[in-house]
Amino acid sequence: MVSFTLNGAPVALDLPEGMPLLAALREGAGLSGPRFGCGAETCGACHVLVDGRSTPSCAMPLGAVAGRDVTTVEGLGSEAAPHPLQAAFLAEQAGQCGYCLSGILVSAAALLAANPRPDEAAVKQALDPHLCRCGSHNRIVRAVLRAASQMAGEHA
Repeated sequence: MVSFTLNGAPVALDLPEGMPLLAALREGAGLSGPRFGCGAETCGACHVLVDGRSTPSCAMPLGAVAGRDVTTVEGLGSEAAPHPLQAAFLAEQAGQCGYCLSGILVSAAALLAANPRPDEAAVKQALDPHLCRCGSHNRIVRAVLRAASQMAGEHA
């Protein structure tokens, strides 16, 4: 049994501690946001926030998050109250297939928590570990910058 906080609520998953966190989130917690991409922590599709830090979940053992705070894209916002990043990604039409976006969104959320006023270079650096094959990189960067402006109370 591994207990931790998931998207703001306490959970206890009766799964092997060595099971990859990604599998536990998808199979044990029923979440579909974090996705399996490469299994080698190099594509970014599986990123979640662990204690506020963007972390690949495909190879991290479930036991490593015991007592910690895990946030997936589902925990950023809701359809009724989207996170400013989610709203900005929609406004900028930053998604194509969407496969990579959950990991990108949580990494962008970690960036904005640490640096509420990033410039374009900081956004690109923060999102560098994420592979997007759809070619929407420019729109993704614009969306993160739009969300930062909106969160700072400016008009985009």
